Amino acid sequence: MCILQIRMSKEMEELSPLGDSGHGDESEEETEEDDEPKICQVCGDKSTGYHFNAMTCEGCKGFFRRAMKRPAQLSCPFQNACVITKSNRRQCQSCRLQKCLSIGMKRELIMSDEAVEKRRLQIKRKRMHEEPVMLSPQQEAAIEELVTAHQKTFDMTCAQFIQFRPLDRDQNSMSEYSREPKTGRYSNPTMHTRPPEDGVQRTVNLSSPSSSFQSLKKNTDKRWLKGAIFTSLPHFTDLTTYMIKNVINFSKTLEMFRTLIIEDQISLLKGATFEIILIHFNMFFNEVTGIWECGPLQYCLDDAMRAGFQQHLLDPMMNFHYTLRKLHLHEEEYVLMQAISLFSPDRPGVTQHNVVDRNQETLALTLKTYIEAKRAEPEKHLLYPKIMACLTEMRSMNEEYTKQVLKIQDIQPEVSPLWLEIISKDGC
Repeated sequence: MCILQIRMSKEMEELSPLGDSGHGDESEEETEEDDEPKICQVCGDKSTGYHFNAMTCEGCKGFFRRAMKRPAQLSCPFQNACVITKSNRRQCQSCRLQKCLSIGMKRELIMSDEAVEKRRLQIKRKRMHEEPVMLSPQQEAAIEELVTAHQKTFDMTCAQFIQFRPLDRDQNSMSEYSREPKTGRYSNPTMHTRPPEDGVQRTVNLSSPSSSFQSLKKNTDKRWLKGAIFTSLPHFTDLTTYMIKNVINFSKTLEMFRTLIIEDQISLLKGATFEIILIHFNMFFNEVTGIWECGPLQYCLDDAMRAGFQQHLLDPMMNFHYTLRKLHLHEEEYVLMQAISLFSPDRPGVTQHNVVDRNQETLALTLKTYIEAKRAEPEKHLLYPKIMACLTEMRSMNEEYTKQVLKIQDIQPEVSPLWLEIISKDGC
């Protein structure tokens, strides 16, 4: 995957009066005194201070810098005795330069182009720290559109989940939970019970995610797993189909998505749907218990295993959910993350790469600006690169996810046509 890059907008040519007519970029020895006359010692115009060791105006300051950097020799068309004034200072460059040198202007005080650019950047950084970062009206509108699209197309209460085919768990699974009647909701997801391996009931404490996850992998009896596999696949098929439809509806709500040609829309959806579903589920993930708390239902890692998914996918997926959830993202940051994933120009089949790339850069810059403008934590500058790293991690899981779904379909043909269409690499 290409790491997301942000091309910042071009800097203004003049940040302050810097450059050829700038004030103070090379005036390292300005020692103005109040009682000195404020006139240019070269042409008599109003002076702006000491430049290159002499009191000059902005015009003569810039002229001296350019003349010293210019390789051509200057010559006077008259008698090398021109009187330089404000009105005629452009008429004879040779005599004007000699006047500059005669009053003590020094070539060695001229800063290099690299030094000028470095100072310009320092001034810009200082101003950025002094002036509060604010979202532009266009960025505010983009965020509002994304949040509205998300809220319209995805029910955060997950009320629809109870309409899916039942999540057929082993009778011992999640038995330590306090289950509410009718809804199937588990009220205290702190422990998860596994089936007995040697006649002794054991529990895995999900409040210690790393150790319990490794223990679950090592101790799961292969014969039990083979017998229990695919029992939750019907529910996951319904769930995934429902989530795919939400992603499609979310994308179609966005103006910048609708303006793309239909072939690119399909390519982007095929590439990003798994990643956007991951982001959706991260909003429900409890990083303390390792449980996805989806309204009336709650899911644990065993449920994904019983749908047929294997550790090559589940290991990095679990790490991803812990990493992203611990960032405690705002809803705005979540939806911007979804949109950045959607508008990935390097998805297979995308033809309008430049258009998609510009959209992604706009969204990425909006996310970066949002963090700077809305976050107050001292470490907020680390949040943006952490989010980008999570996006990269999702891309690395995407291919393995496709392989495993196709493998599940070969063994247990339960995957829905829409699900297969999304993961297919063929054209529409």
